Amino acid sequence: MAKEKTEGTDEKKKELALQIIERLKEAYPDADCSLDYDQAWKLLVSVRLAAQCTDARVNVVVQDLYAMYPDINALAEAEVEDIEAIVKPCGLGHSKARDISACMRMLRDEYNGNVPDEFDELLKLPGVGRKSANLIVGDVFGKPAIVTDTHCIRLVNRMGLVDGVKEPKKVEMALWKLIPPEEGNDFCHRLVWHGRDVCTARTKPRCDQCCISDICEKHI
Repeated sequence: MAKEKTEGTDEKKKELALQIIERLKEAYPDADCSLDYDQAWKLLVSVRLAAQCTDARVNVVVQDLYAMYPDINALAEAEVEDIEAIVKPCGLGHSKARDISACMRMLRDEYNGNVPDEFDELLKLPGVGRKSANLIVGDVFGKPAIVTDTHCIRLVNRMGLVDGVKEPKKVEMALWKLIPPEEGNDFCHRLVWHGRDVCTARTKPRCDQCCISDICEKHI
């Protein structure tokens, strides 16, 4: 009986997920990554800098970083202290600079200057966790991905796709069961846009402006 109830709940969540996906598509047809990059290694750098920092600030700071160090080799050869001096405005400057330096050296020495396109290989890079690896495989290589950032975790809990789950990996695993693989990456980008514009964290959610208010668990 318990198994049947669980299966019924899962099916309802899948149906809800599909409805949410379609409505967010209509509301945010052009949603994409808000970090600026034109090469895979630059997205690796930016996503590391974005920890506890706004994407807008990262986009400004990396301009100076790339002006000084325009490619993987240049950044790999840079002193950690010199990198830190540039990225300090993003916060956690020393740890971020250390990870970026180690990551670029590893790309140079072990991957012939190329960013790997496999999830597990990306996880071997310094400073790269599941969220970053998913972002790279999804945005750069067009593979199925679920990026569980703070917006994603907050919103899928509010919407009723997961129930009180806060750990990023657990949220990711739950969403893999609900979201069609080809939709995952864009769905997560749209959650970011929706989380910034409507279903906000620091103010009361603007439910009167929300495209899913009639099916959202929090609103119901």
